[in-house]
Amino acid sequence: MNLKQYLTGQTNTINKALHKYLPHDNSRIARSMRYSIFAGGKRLRPILVLEGTKICGGSIKRAMPAACAVEFVHTYSLIHDDLPSMDNDDLRRGMPTSHKKFDEATAILTGDALLTDAFRILARTNAEPETIVKIIDMLAVASGYKGMIGGQVKDTLEAGNWKNESKKQAINNLIYMHETKTAALIVSSLLIGASLSKADKQDMNALRDYGRCIGLAFQICDDVLDITADKKTLGKKGSDLKNNKLTYPALFGLERSREMAAKLVLKAKIRIKLFGKKSKILEQLADYIVERKY
Repeated sequence: MNLKQYLTGQTNTINKALHKYLPHDNSRIARSMRYSIFAGGKRLRPILVLEGTKICGGSIKRAMPAACAVEFVHTYSLIHDDLPSMDNDDLRRGMPTSHKKFDEATAILTGDALLTDAFRILARTNAEPETIVKIIDMLAVASGYKGMIGGQVKDTLEAGNWKNESKKQAINNLIYMHETKTAALIVSSLLIGASLSKADKQDMNALRDYGRCIGLAFQICDDVLDITADKKTLGKKGSDLKNNKLTYPALFGLERSREMAAKLVLKAKIRIKLFGKKSKILEQLADYIVERKY
């Protein structure tokens, strides 16, 4: 299967579903929610929800609400990440960030609304009550203080301070930061999808390991692209280097960072071999992560 065509098709399908779960009125908050959700994006996480369920024999249609809920959470995290009190970014994917398009208060409330609605969507998923509780718990943990929030706190606190630490301490902080801030939601996307198909423990463990590896590889590549890619292509201003951020290239250099990402992708692909031919898309997605240009 041509991966580009597959991603385009999945993105279009997911976008239609996202439209269904968003408010359609002309209020400021509704317009802001729609703007942020449809301001581009790879839809990687909802695609992983769908692949997680499909590879374990589940229904794509049944998993679609959960895929949308995960994208709501991801978008909320980006809105808040861009705020002046966080990364203070004016552009996201070449478009004005939410607080620039509207205002800071609206951006904060838009993120809050998307986060809250994500759990409303999950609560109404067509699944057994125990499964619904399980996937709500997975998403809450991945996005809470042990997940994205914890990683964001570390990222914020480490900015500008990491050079005063030993290299070992900086490496530990870097791995923790990206396992929580980036990999946690990627892992939970796969596991939420798999849970909706009643996957067994072996399958869940394989997808967990795969998700962790591609999550870290994704972040390493982001760090590399922040230095090497054209800012117009990335659709953003500023850089981690300028902001003295703790990143893989800052600690290991560009070449070593690329090697680390490639090894993680190889490990991810090996881990899902147990699925046989059904793992083809996940293997291609792993390669895509390190080959992408934005």
